[in-house]
Amino acid sequence: MYGMNRVAIFGDIHANLPALEAVFADMHDQNLVERYCLGDLVGYATFPNEVVAAIRERDIPTLIGNYDQGVGNTSDDCGCAYTNPVAEALGKRSIAWSNQHTSPEHKAYLRALPMQIPLLLGDLRVMLVHGSPRRINEYLFADRPASSLERLLDLVEADVLICGHTHIPYQRVLPSGRQVINAGSVGKPKDGDPRACYVVLQAEASTLNVEFRRVAYDIERAAQAIEASDMPHEYAQMLREGKG
Repeated sequence: MYGMNRVAIFGDIHANLPALEAVFADMHDQNLVERYCLGDLVGYATFPNEVVAAIRERDIPTLIGNYDQGVGNTSDDCGCAYTNPVAEALGKRSIAWSNQHTSPEHKAYLRALPMQIPLLLGDLRVMLVHGSPRRINEYLFADRPASSLERLLDLVEADVLICGHTHIPYQRVLPSGRQVINAGSVGKPKDGDPRACYVVLQAEASTLNVEFRRVAYDIERAAQAIEASDMPHEYAQMLREGKG
């Protein structure tokens, strides 16, 4: 762990190569050299190998997401919380497709990814997790009681907790002054804005500036690739709408 002042954090790419390429281009334009990934590189779209390769060739420190854990172990369980039987049936088809089409080499890479990455940003202790410090697939939504979030920060001795998994970006400043930030999703936004999302953090001593960046990308390229495959076509429409 070494100190830095400005960093880009992104995750939940979910095999959406066009979205990831657009985000990388935006990071380049913003001169964002320090980059960290919160995981979930695969699932739901049709470019798992290309996405993993793009992360690996840039040597980006990356967490294991619940979907990475499932596909890395060729499991039929992605650790997802489906709200109805239809969504669950689609999800089972998605992970089966992802298992079949992700290379053994990339599965080995996914299996070996860490659960947490600590950073020092200015004077702030930052902890990166996929879901929560307790569970890879725990959803930390913005309306969680502050006391619960404070306990999670205590657990990892952090001033700032950065998570993903919900695909809904937010920033919560807690009564203690500590913060929880969700970086949103590059490849499968669920907040009604179909553009890719990532977060830029800039620290001066203990002061943190948080910028959520939304990046337009070629959604039709990703959506039509889904519709040309055996991946459930419903996921193509979800990309178009930024929902689901």
